[in-house]
Amino acid sequence: MPVCWAGKTEMPTSALPKPFDTGLAERGMERWRQEAQAAGGELGAWAEAFVDDADGRALLEAVAGNSPFLGQILTRELSTVRRIVEEGHDAAFAALMVGVERDGAGERNTDALMATLRVAKRRAALLIAMADIAGAWPLERVTGALSELAETALRLASAHLLRKAADGGMLTLPDPERPWVGSGLIVLAMGKLGARELNYSSDVDLIVLYDDEVVRTPKPDHLARTFIRLARDLVRIMEERTKDGYVFRTDLRLRPDPGATPLAVSVSAAEVYYASVGQNWERAAMIKARPVAGDPEAGAAFLRTLEPFVWRRHLDFAAIQDIHSIKRQINAHKGHREITVNGHDIKVGRGGIREIEFFAQTQQLIFGGRDPRVRIAPTLKAIGALTDTGRVPAAALEELTEAYHFLRRVEHRVQMIDDRQTHRIPETAEGVAHLATFLGYPDGEAFRAALLARLGRVEDRYAELFEEAPPLSGPGNLVFTGTDDDPGTVETLARMGFQDPSRVIAIVSGWHRGRYRATRSTRARELLTELAPGLLEALAGTPQPDAALVNVDSFLGKLPAGVGLFSLFYANPWLLTLVAEIMGTAPQLALTLSRNPLLLDAVLSPDFFDALPGRDAIAAEHARAMAAARDFEDALALSRSWTNDQRFRAGAQILRGITDGDRSGPFLADLADVVVADLANRVAEEFARRHGRVPGGSWVVVAMGKLGSRQLTITSDIDLIVVYDAPADSRQSDGPKALAPNEYFIKLTQRLTNAITAPMADGRLYEVDMRLRPSGNAGPLATSLEAFVKYQGKDAWTWEHMALTRARVIGGDPALAARVDAAVRAVLTAERDPDRLLRDVADMRRRIDKEFGTPNVWNVKYARGGLIDIEFVAQYLQLRHGAAHPDILSVHTAAAIGNAARSGLLDAAVAEELVAALRTWRRVQGFLRLTTDGVLDPAQASPSLVPGLGRAAFPDDPPPVDFAALDTRVRALAARAHDHYRRLVDEPAAQLPPVNTPAPLAEEKPVP
Repeated sequence: MPVCWAGKTEMPTSALPKPFDTGLAERGMERWRQEAQAAGGELGAWAEAFVDDADGRALLEAVAGNSPFLGQILTRELSTVRRIVEEGHDAAFAALMVGVERDGAGERNTDALMATLRVAKRRAALLIAMADIAGAWPLERVTGALSELAETALRLASAHLLRKAADGGMLTLPDPERPWVGSGLIVLAMGKLGARELNYSSDVDLIVLYDDEVVRTPKPDHLARTFIRLARDLVRIMEERTKDGYVFRTDLRLRPDPGATPLAVSVSAAEVYYASVGQNWERAAMIKARPVAGDPEAGAAFLRTLEPFVWRRHLDFAAIQDIHSIKRQINAHKGHREITVNGHDIKVGRGGIREIEFFAQTQQLIFGGRDPRVRIAPTLKAIGALTDTGRVPAAALEELTEAYHFLRRVEHRVQMIDDRQTHRIPETAEGVAHLATFLGYPDGEAFRAALLARLGRVEDRYAELFEEAPPLSGPGNLVFTGTDDDPGTVETLARMGFQDPSRVIAIVSGWHRGRYRATRSTRARELLTELAPGLLEALAGTPQPDAALVNVDSFLGKLPAGVGLFSLFYANPWLLTLVAEIMGTAPQLALTLSRNPLLLDAVLSPDFFDALPGRDAIAAEHARAMAAARDFEDALALSRSWTNDQRFRAGAQILRGITDGDRSGPFLADLADVVVADLANRVAEEFARRHGRVPGGSWVVVAMGKLGSRQLTITSDIDLIVVYDAPADSRQSDGPKALAPNEYFIKLTQRLTNAITAPMADGRLYEVDMRLRPSGNAGPLATSLEAFVKYQGKDAWTWEHMALTRARVIGGDPALAARVDAAVRAVLTAERDPDRLLRDVADMRRRIDKEFGTPNVWNVKYARGGLIDIEFVAQYLQLRHGAAHPDILSVHTAAAIGNAARSGLLDAAVAEELVAALRTWRRVQGFLRLTTDGVLDPAQASPSLVPGLGRAAFPDDPPPVDFAALDTRVRALAARAHDHYRRLVDEPAAQLPPVNTPAPLAEEKPVP
């Protein structure tokens, strides 16, 4: 039978592409013939005649030989192809839409409706593709038909689900025959569907809303749940794959804050969101918003309420900057070609479709508030309107229109090949050649030239639009708008060193969505847009950029407001770099800063980075700060806040290399001395209100350990003991709740430790360790002077006398302080058995090494040649020679070693090396306490940590080449220090005769 071509005698086969894969085309012809024979009858005869017709065969080969997906549909849809051929594409599509409306309008069975829609989609996909491939439809007709199909499916599915909800007693429909009328359901089409520009494999972007003022329901408590279920079922009807395929992939992520809101959002909640934290990219997205299903009146009313949000009549400079930044976050370089065809993303890549869309949308946002003529959804019509109003030159419109048509045609062919949701040109040369053939080009090179020319023109026009705006991009794309991860941004973040780019994008996008109080104002988000690239670059330079960003996120989450601080960063970029450095390398400082962001105001003070003050200046400043205390609780809060501020200052200076862990130790010790002594006085006054005072009694606070030796670090706890004295005839205190002297001072000590350690808004003041008191945890918290003297003279172990070399009274009664100092000195200068002392020290060090020893030299406390070895040398020498050379005594380890050398008790060169190692370990420990958990794992040493670590270890020398070089040098230093320890302690001890009863260590605290 003859083939009728929609009233024409022949079809212009010159418009059809050649088959790229002739074998695939032949297999398609064979399947066609098989289906024709199976169909039989008139349809089978027509199909046999069609494949034998030259024009018919050319059409079938063009489709089957280029698209395996369409080739499969061809052989399933003989009748559809016949209708297209005989009636023409327009009539066939109209009939198809009438049929789906008829079959789906009253369908009550969900599965049956899904099957109807999927069959219609398959047929429409074939019809539209054939019209596109043959050049029978222009781009607008192709995208319009795809959009009409999607709208029809959404309308039918929504009506079906509204009826279902009504049948289930969840909704009351004003017009059951037309369930959408007055239903309050709003299905907004966004993006390409909203502008009627769907591509061949588009998602449909939707926002599902319900107008809580319109909806009628017998179960108002279930209202939200009803529409959430409806939205979920709508997605299932549209995208679930069955034996008949799927309709459209459906995306609901353009709804307000999708990470924090349900699938369906109430109109009232949406209005609050857009009015308070709606972003400029969401304004851009709303340009294309259009109700396509549900209650049309409710949808139109909602969009009218959004007009002031989308179309702002008055834009300040900052708002325009933020609008421009939607694109300025993407590199745009006029005339600079680095585009390769293979693998290029023609949607979001440079010179691609997204740039044409953004070209229109950014200009619409700027000018649309005052000029309604540019408020047009379709991309090319919007650019045309901008041209008509003098905003865009006519030449730009012409070039962008031609490029847009070209790129959309390429996009459709890429997607038609395998029905894949992709926008990328194939990676391989063969794939590019296939695409070129499908588009009608003679070879791949001709297509490459044509594509590059369009991409270049788009990029040039786009760059012109923003060439007066400062770039934000820095290292590459940094886009945090929309819902999908921008591929260029993922690539940029990975190249910068972030391990999980998607999480980075999610965190930064959350800031822009106003999830924190600090980012809820428009101005705060506009400033963040400007700051984000610089912040990310700074974080990328830290050892663990991802963890650093999480710290920044926590910091922002605790801010009460953002504009002031963000403006501070904007005006002082170096401050933002400092914050990034803190968040990325100094966890303790990051915690302090998160608790008190106002610390950054102090950083701006001109003396913040000056030399750390001495004790007198610290005491004066502390007194001024505490003068504001209204009561005891207020004093506790102020002491924490002020002390943490000072520690933050020291930490920032260590981080910046202005000071180090060695030089900052005395400052941190003076700080603790002043604060603890003041708190001791306040605690005593507060305690006396209830319990009075012990007549003639007094007490002192004695610092031990690192505090006693003035070697405190940023994170050190403080070792304290309390010594008291009371007349023998004092039986109880003179307050309303009288206590015996021992009970009085024990409870007073408890109150002091609670005052120091109690967690408050600014954290704890210090962790307190009191295990160095006589008898350790087995002894009372406070010790009388008499018991203290007796214990130290008769019962204390050698290790306790070693600990006593660092004892120092820091607060309390001056007269008692002098007596305690004298008692300590008497113990340290007493004659003792030198052999037993030597044996005890060596044995104690061996036990510590057995329990805590490590080959990791960066564990500077326990590693051989580290802090303990050097401190043991100093303590041994003081106890060994204190009786004959009392001038050797000093709470400062370095000073004690120096005193020993000056007294001729230690070789001067050895003393110099030990002190040099000691200072190195303090500097390293101070740096690592800021930047790690306190100990560095060499296997995890980040290259970005090495410069700071090298500066801390050897501040006067050139920076190390790499970690291996630094590690080698540090190990050599430790080996020399350990060698000195062995010669001074281990080897002489080994030459002593053995004894049967080794000196025990205190179970509670084996390391003094």
